[in-house]
Amino acid sequence: MTTTGMIRHGSRLLALSTVSMGLVAAMALPAAAEDQPTREQLIADCASGEGKCSFNEPTLGKAYLGDFHQVSNSLYNCSTSDATQSMSWSDTVGSTDSAGVSVTAGGNIAGLIDLSVTASYNHTWSSSHTEDSSLNMTVKPGEVGWISRAQVMQSVSGTWQTHYDSQKWGHYFWYVPDTVTGPAPNGTDGQSNAVTVKTRKMTSAEKKSCSADAKKGQAFVVKR
Repeated sequence: MTTTGMIRHGSRLLALSTVSMGLVAAMALPAAAEDQPTREQLIADCASGEGKCSFNEPTLGKAYLGDFHQVSNSLYNCSTSDATQSMSWSDTVGSTDSAGVSVTAGGNIAGLIDLSVTASYNHTWSSSHTEDSSLNMTVKPGEVGWISRAQVMQSVSGTWQTHYDSQKWGHYFWYVPDTVTGPAPNGTDGQSNAVTVKTRKMTSAEKKSCSADAKKGQAFVVKR
């Protein structure tokens, strides 16, 4: 195996051995590093359709609750009493692969993963999830409040098989392992999406800004 973790695929298919990292392909003889594609090149060919790709043997990981992140504007309270206001929020959570590259909804990559997961698990896989609503929030004097949300996430691991009509980098077939992490349906593996109101004390600079005529004694909204 070369330093990029690649093994090439020969003229007849051999048994594919799983490796923990790098590019995978089966072959009879090793090849020079300069003759081998990068992981990015193979995935790009899958995305563009130049390579006839499939996502083989998908394995779903256990669902978990992702990190909380701000999904609304911020409410600053410069008054001397509690400020209560209905705040709208919106959240879109996408997917990324093992190299941290975004997997775009509706693209070839997302579609191929969905096809594979649906065939293996009899349910669809989505690379993106959007949700929006509103929530009443109360912010105490001298504080800032906002709405945060956490999405149920799940990883799916498998191996990309790329087939070319004409040899590319000397062979018709190349393989690359990949893990894609993205949003899972609410309730997957007992995990539930969460929405909450969070607050913090104003900084010294923010407190000073409350003395401005437009903000003095008021509660105001700042876009995120």
